[in-house]
Amino acid sequence: MKVGIVASNRREWHVHQLKEELTSKGVEAYVFPATRFLSRIGSGSRISVKGYGIDDFDAVIVRKVPGGTPEQVFYRMDVLHRLEDLGVYVINPAEAIERAVDKYYTSTLLEDAGIRTPKTVITERFNEAMKAFEELGGDIVVKPLFGSLGMGMTRISDKDVAYRVFRALEMTQSVYYLQEFIPHAQEDIRSFVVGGEVVASMLRTAEGWKTNISTGGSAKAYTLEDELVKLSLKATRTIGLEYAGVDLLRSERDDKTYIVELNSTPGWQGLQTVTERDIAGLIVDFILSRLK
Repeated sequence: MKVGIVASNRREWHVHQLKEELTSKGVEAYVFPATRFLSRIGSGSRISVKGYGIDDFDAVIVRKVPGGTPEQVFYRMDVLHRLEDLGVYVINPAEAIERAVDKYYTSTLLEDAGIRTPKTVITERFNEAMKAFEELGGDIVVKPLFGSLGMGMTRISDKDVAYRVFRALEMTQSVYYLQEFIPHAQEDIRSFVVGGEVVASMLRTAEGWKTNISTGGSAKAYTLEDELVKLSLKATRTIGLEYAGVDLLRSERDDKTYIVELNSTPGWQGLQTVTERDIAGLIVDFILSRLK
């Protein structure tokens, strides 16, 4: 049995964990970058990386599809779709990754499924963005449409600052993705779903409003309430993810819980420090169960 891991950095902690788990179970594990996909039509291996044909692999785990030009990103996702068409099990599925990486699309799917998510305005126009700043209560979070780890997110609660930031975004021809700020006592919840089960969860706390571990947040063990377990699973099914990190925010304003993001290539290094469950092992076991 052969399983590939798509990664930007073969020495990354999560990649090492997955490869070790696969190898310990007698699986041939290979790590390769999405930037090296070579495709052929009509001759030879249909998909290969550095001379290795991967169109006959049993599975491919997507840890990271790096950004690039639109052509590069579309091609890399096309390859994942092509692998699925050739019978390779891709996790997460290409369509689910495309949904989850696009914050606007994710938010619309959550809303249509009746899942509470922050009020949001998306526009390409400066004047409409300024109106949205007031509409959303004058306290907002500006996010990149595509992005993760909390990078690029900015909280704005001053109209003059909004003016300057929006003008800067206008100059770079960016899309304005604006969400109401949810007061959350500088903490949120990350639940980790594998194969339709919440396998672990944590409370993330920080000194500022960003709680991501990568930006300085800290993790504490947390047992998810039944209601939030159901919410996490529903959100994951809605996007079509088979394993995911689900970020939940409990509002100090109305004591309601909002889902703010689903991650299709979630990290679990921080989470692993507060749970006894072997998360990489659970992911690999789930994948192998799908290949039987």
